[in-house]
Amino acid sequence: MILLSAVLFFGLLLLGLDVGFSMILAALAGLLLRHDGGGDVVMAPLTLVSNVDTAVLITVPLFVLAGELMNQGGLTHRLIGWSSAMVGHMRGSLGQVGILTNLVMSGISGSAVADATATGGLLIPAMKREGYRPGFAAAVIAAGAMLGPIIPPSIPMIVYAVTANVSIGKLFLAGIVPGLLMAAGYMVLCAIIARRRGYAARPRSSWGERITATRTAIWALAIPVLIILGIRSGIVTETEAAGVICAYALVVGFLVYRDLKGRELGQVLYAAGRTSAVILFLLAAAGPFAWLLNEAHIATAISGAILSLSSDPLVILLVVNLVLLAVGMILEPLPALVMFVPTLLPIQAQLGLDPVHFAMVVIMNLMIGMLHPPIGLLIFVTSAVGRVPIWPVAMEALPFLGWSLAVLGLITLFPALVTWLPGVAL
Repeated sequence: MILLSAVLFFGLLLLGLDVGFSMILAALAGLLLRHDGGGDVVMAPLTLVSNVDTAVLITVPLFVLAGELMNQGGLTHRLIGWSSAMVGHMRGSLGQVGILTNLVMSGISGSAVADATATGGLLIPAMKREGYRPGFAAAVIAAGAMLGPIIPPSIPMIVYAVTANVSIGKLFLAGIVPGLLMAAGYMVLCAIIARRRGYAARPRSSWGERITATRTAIWALAIPVLIILGIRSGIVTETEAAGVICAYALVVGFLVYRDLKGRELGQVLYAAGRTSAVILFLLAAAGPFAWLLNEAHIATAISGAILSLSSDPLVILLVVNLVLLAVGMILEPLPALVMFVPTLLPIQAQLGLDPVHFAMVVIMNLMIGMLHPPIGLLIFVTSAVGRVPIWPVAMEALPFLGWSLAVLGLITLFPALVTWLPGVAL
């Protein structure tokens, strides 16, 4: 039954059916073929609803809406201008600008695809005009956009927290150090590659120009700080913070930057609603499949098999890394989170691993999957946005993928990199 459902699921994916519908159809097939004659088919609609029937998930459409409002309200242009003033003089200047802009934007939208689309549409053509290899230009944006789900706020972190009953605030804080490590490494790689290929740097901005750029972009730069401080101080919950940021984005877009027009508000709401619907539909669709796996005790069998390999927590974590990296090669992060987190939680409990540390290991594994083939969601997005063939983007992304794996290894070996800040702050 389970084997048939799995084969059907991957078969439907190969045929090009949407991953959400593939999960639902595979789960229905498994339910109909149960030994009791399909009496549990009623669980399909029940689990579809129950998987998204939680108040915390309100933060998903709210953070998505905040990101859309700020992007439409002139955020991207001002952040690019600020980043250019700060790091434009470094080797590979537009690449550095792309990484820094995405680092800041990741603290606003929490969506890698949204960040890649917003920054890629502006910076990839600019880099190509200045003589950067098209594949490198798209790869830089893809790597920078991957910071979106790691730096708070993060939609995958919210999904994990709901699935595993972990504090969203602690997960948000846990992502800061790994995200900064990844961004710093990406910028070093940009400088090394630029030096080898002879990419020129722009003139250094004066302190007056930097102050002016900061003053212009300060309303956007303040958003990540407001989110973290608001949650850290207990003034607002994660859900309330998302609502406050939406109101803040409306005020900034309409009254401060004045790039957001009333006639555009409908388009913004539609775009945010469409993105949120895709995310929540994937979560709902994973419900029947996850329930079927649970009924068949697949999670217990898999966790038992992994735990039987060794009693050393580090060895088990390395095995989990390998498994999740393989999963990330064939599944997108959100459905993979919902499908595999319940399977992995018994491992975390059995070994007594810190829930926040284990969560970050899982999340980073699956996010790295967006930067390598065959799925490589960000590779496909930046390839489409920049009109660059996929293969050169994938090849140019390899150094950034290598550093991402190095950071994953660091947080696996040294849990304090992700547990220290949540432990101090919350």
